[in-house]
Formats: sequence, C-alpha cells, structure tokens
Amino acid sequence: MNKVVANAESAIEDITDGSTIMLGGFGLCGIPENCINALVSKNAKQLTCISNNAGIDNFGLGMLLTTRQIKKMVSSYVGENAEFERQLLSGELEVDLIPQGTLATRIQMAAMGIPAFFTPAGYGTEIASGKEVREFDGKMYLMERALHADFAIVKAWKGDSLGNLVFRKTTRNFSTSMAKAGNITIAEVENLVAPGELDPDEIHVAGIYVHRIFKGVNYEKRIERRTVQLNK
Repeated sequence: MNKVVANAESAIEDITDGSTIMLGGFGLCGIPENCINALVSKNAKQLTCISNNAGIDNFGLGMLLTTRQIKKMVSSYVGENAEFERQLLSGELEVDLIPQGTLATRIQMAAMGIPAFFTPAGYGTEIASGKEVREFDGKMYLMERALHADFAIVKAWKGDSLGNLVFRKTTRNFSTSMAKAGNITIAEVENLVAPGELDPDEIHVAGIYVHRIFKGVNYEKRIERRTVQLNK
C-alpha cells in the first residue's frame, strides 16, 4: 500500500483541537520540524503533547507554546525553554513531568500492548502521589500506565512508500517506540525511496506501523547549545 502524502499539511489535516500527540526527538535532534510548522499554521488548539522535551523558544515545540496551542505537556526535560517555564509558573500550562526512563518505558509498553508496569523510579517522591505501590522482593515499586496517543509524529532519515523507516544514529531516540504507540503514525523523512531500496536488516520501524509518510523540506537541524573552547 502506497502511504505517501504530498506534504506536512496533508499529513496532519485530521489533527483537531484537543488531540493527544506524541512527537519524536531528543532536544532538537530528530524532531519532526515540518509537521510542527504545519501544526502552527493549522492553529489546532488544546493539544496534549508527549515529548521528551518542549523544544526551545521559537523552535520545535517551543513554537506551539508561543502560540498557546498546547494545553498539556507530558515530558521529562524542559530546562531550555523560558516560555515553558513562564507558562508553568503562571498556571497557564498543565505539565506531567516524568522521569526519562519511565517516560520511555510507558511509550514502549503502549507499543507492546502492555497496559501497565512497575518501576522503582519515583517512589517516595511527589511522582508517587495517587499511584499504586507494591513491594517486590523487599523493594517498593510504583505502577505506571502505558502512554497512548491519537497521533504519533516522527522524523526519519530514510523511508519508503510502504512506510518502512530508517533512522540515523541518535535521531532514533524516542521515535521508534512512538511510531508504534499512536493510533495514527505520521513520518516525515529526509529521503523517500521506492520499495526494495532499503536493506531489510537496517529497517528500524516496519511499515505496518506507519499510516502516512512524506518527504520533508528545509530542515534546519539546529544545535541546542553550541559549546566551543575559548581561545587562550
């Protein structure tokens, strides 16, 4: 089945107000830039966004924060975004801050069809509030539920018209699990190839999980924080 759509606007056309969306990436590495830009233009509001981080001011998810399109962020790291901090402290933004390993596992469990699991991370902290606690072999664990989404949006290095995806190096991060945890998965790729051109042993996400795919354009690939040695 050919899953190619024309562009980001076509790919996200049925994302409506109130949707829950997973967005791949880590920092600014491997984020679906084209789809985020399209969401800004579409002006879908009251979104719940599940992502490791919230981008930076005026780039990545930071743009959706600036336009007040995000109602709730589910993430593990938010330290580089001043607008995120401002909205959080002013009560404008709901935030579910989750330990990074727990966030990754909750997405993986959704991908595997497992509804919940137990983890020691967060026991004895505010994170444990309202959660079931059990003891296993003398150690206390919290029950965490799998994270699902209406839409999962990822960016890959290569993909074919059947939806098979190959990620490059660390851009794989959360994306391989997210691609399997959304009701509808959208992939933007740097290189779109014909079926058979991808080595089956190199495919990270099988096409059965992907519903729409398109070739992205004008990627910026920004560096989150450039650090160089000072001249002496």
